[in-house]
Amino acid sequence: MIPVTKPYLPSIEKYQHLLEGIYQRAWLTNAGPLYKELTLRLEAYLGVKNLLLVSNGTLALQVAVKALKLSEKSSVVTTPFTFVASPAAICCEGHTAQFSDIDPQSLNLSPQLVAKRANKPDLIMGVHVFGNPCEVETLDKNGCKVLYDAAHAFGVKYKGQSVLNYGDASTLSFHATKLYHCVEGGAIVFKQNDDYEYAKQIVNFGLDKFGQGMPEILGFNAKMSEFHAAMGLAMLDDIDYIIAKRKAIVEQYVAQLKGFVALQQWSDYSENNGAYMPVMFESEKQCLAVIAALKKEDVHPRRYFYPSLNISAPYNDGSRCPVSESVACRILCLPLYVGLEEKQVTNICNTIISALG
Repeated sequence: MIPVTKPYLPSIEKYQHLLEGIYQRAWLTNAGPLYKELTLRLEAYLGVKNLLLVSNGTLALQVAVKALKLSEKSSVVTTPFTFVASPAAICCEGHTAQFSDIDPQSLNLSPQLVAKRANKPDLIMGVHVFGNPCEVETLDKNGCKVLYDAAHAFGVKYKGQSVLNYGDASTLSFHATKLYHCVEGGAIVFKQNDDYEYAKQIVNFGLDKFGQGMPEILGFNAKMSEFHAAMGLAMLDDIDYIIAKRKAIVEQYVAQLKGFVALQQWSDYSENNGAYMPVMFESEKQCLAVIAALKKEDVHPRRYFYPSLNISAPYNDGSRCPVSESVACRILCLPLYVGLEEKQVTNICNTIISALG
């Protein structure tokens, strides 16, 4: 079987060595030495500061929304073409997710459509879909707070610097399906140090900054454990190899499928990080035919992201986003992971081309 993704696992000996240190210290969570080491190494690798590790990518979004201190029941404009975690974080913090349509080439939130909205939002949540940077310079000039869901954008640069440095905050997911993972985990990068310090309290039950164990603000537990930080450190040693392998697979797909399918148009100021391999068809009928043909070969792609969230319960508010709705019906993410062989990619491509007639 060829799944849509398969987690990369670093050397078991290296991971075991890190685990032995945890056993010796008996320090399992609450900002242990591996947590601190991973924080510093990620800041250096990514070229960012004010990076806060958390227990998963969804909580990263929710903590970021909370840390930006929006007024009660604020309006947050976001894209309907994303994973459900994006609007879920908004709604779980008591705000209203309002969907705005996407650009048909980049598949990201269209800043032009955001600018045309009658009511100015309190926050814009852009999503770097499949790692492709939003038009960050335009979105950042809307006169409101901006948060980027960068779950797919690990290691992505925009105009030579980390895309995570744009907006008021950016979040990452370190879930097992991502090209860089901690099994489960996530991170937030804050522009302002005050927001970062406030978020550190949020993820630790809102306890005071002086270690007295007294609740000072409303918070919850979103801390990353030492065991997850250990996986993150072991993964980080191999990350350049992982990205290079995945990018080579993407290049092979593109070379063989170009002209047969539509491809996401990547930002001119960035490079594809090999996070996903999305392809688009002329119709949903074609998409379904390709899925059926691939399954006969025991290949299992995924309809990322289907359906468009503006027509999905519990987010269906009657709004229409025709571009997102159309793309969601016609898009398919193909298998992509370290270890996927060239001959398997070729077989997948040939199956797709054959199914398209």
